Amino acid sequence: MRMVTKEELLRAGAVAIVRMPDEESGQLVADRIVASGLTTIEITLTNPGALRIIERLAARSDVFIGVGTVVESADVVRAKNAGATFIVSPNTDEEVIGETKRQGLLSLPGVVTPSEVAAAKKYGADILKLFPASTFGPGHLKALRDPFPGNFWCPTGGISADSVGDWFAAGANIVGVGGPLIKGGLDAIEGNVKAFLAAVAKARG
Repeated sequence: MRMVTKEELLRAGAVAIVRMPDEESGQLVADRIVASGLTTIEITLTNPGALRIIERLAARSDVFIGVGTVVESADVVRAKNAGATFIVSPNTDEEVIGETKRQGLLSLPGVVTPSEVAAAKKYGADILKLFPASTFGPGHLKALRDPFPGNFWCPTGGISADSVGDWFAAGANIVGVGGPLIKGGLDAIEGNVKAFLAAVAKARG
C-alpha cells in the first residue's frame, strides 16, 4: 500500500466506483477496471466483502485504493487497516471527516448545498464530492464554485463519458464513475474504461 496525495488523486482525473451484489463479482469488476487502465478505485462498503477486496487491491503498488459510502467514523479506521488511502462519503459528517484526517487519509465528503460545502471545508475535507451530481447538473457545480473559490471538486453519480466535458468545463477536477463502466458486462469493461478515460483526457486537454 502506498498513501496517495491529493495531487496524485486529482491527477488521475477519474475514480472508478465498485458497488456489486457480492464479493466475487466486486473483485472481478475491480480487477478488470484496474487492468483496463483506471487504477484509482473506490470500493463501497455496501459491496459485501469490501474490506477484503480493498486488502487485495492495496497489496498492489500501482493502485490508489479508497473506500466509499463511509457514514460511521469507526469504518474509517477499519478502512485504513485494510489499506484504503482515501475516504468517500455520500454526506458531510464532522466525525467521519475528523477521523479521516486523524488517520492521515484523504477526505471526500458528499455535498450539495452551500451550507454543506462550508461545513465540509470547516471540518477539513480535501476534495468535495458533489453528490448526486446528475440530479443537479453542471450548472449547480458552477454556481457552488463561485462563492467557494479554491476548492477541488469530484462530481459523482450519473456521470457518463458523454457528459464528462460539461462537468470539467463547470469546474470539476476529477469525476467519480460507477455504473457506466460495467454496462454490457465484464467483457465490456475494458472498452468502457478506455472510452471514459479518453473523454477525461479530452476534457482536460
